[in-house]
Amino acid sequence: MKPGHNKDGLPLSRARLPVDTTALARYLIGKIVVRKLPEGIVSGRIVETEAYIVGDAAGHAYRGMTPRNRALFLERGHAYVYLAYGTSYMLNVSSETAGIGAGVLIRALEPLEGIPIMQHNRGIERLRDLARGPGKLAAALKIDRRLDGTDLCQKGPLWLARDGQKPGDIGQGLRIGISKDAERPLRFFLYDNPFVSGLRSLNSR
Repeated sequence: MKPGHNKDGLPLSRARLPVDTTALARYLIGKIVVRKLPEGIVSGRIVETEAYIVGDAAGHAYRGMTPRNRALFLERGHAYVYLAYGTSYMLNVSSETAGIGAGVLIRALEPLEGIPIMQHNRGIERLRDLARGPGKLAAALKIDRRLDGTDLCQKGPLWLARDGQKPGDIGQGLRIGISKDAERPLRFFLYDNPFVSGLRSLNSR
């Protein structure tokens, strides 16, 4: 466990979450994702996010609310979980006010607690690769569609917490793996952090 980590994992206050999607994506860097599993608590520090803002053609809310994406239209601080390419789940945090569809994709975590559980869930041992990428982190924490709509501002099966540490210098760049509205610099990450996904050249100063 990293020094200064809040083992109690007190949930983030919804009142403190920025309403604006881009501001929320930056704010979440350095915060903690906590997952309660039968095997124990698993957690990781958020080191990379992507904002999918209102009116974003790359966002799932672009064409309006559907049964699949309705969690994106909840008040900020709820989980939107979807299956990408039929293989990998993705964890997002709803943003803006209720009824407005937008969110933040959690792209990578630095593992903190329950590392042996993560290794078992992923079937690998290398620490750097356990949660380095949105599909990998969801697999490591056993996040799937059953958690869609979860309130991340209260303790339960999945929530967001803080540990009082300053996150370090935050970089900003283009989002990864999209073709629509791809020119927008809406990816946020910790500079030179080995757990950030993508090419190292994209994440260095």
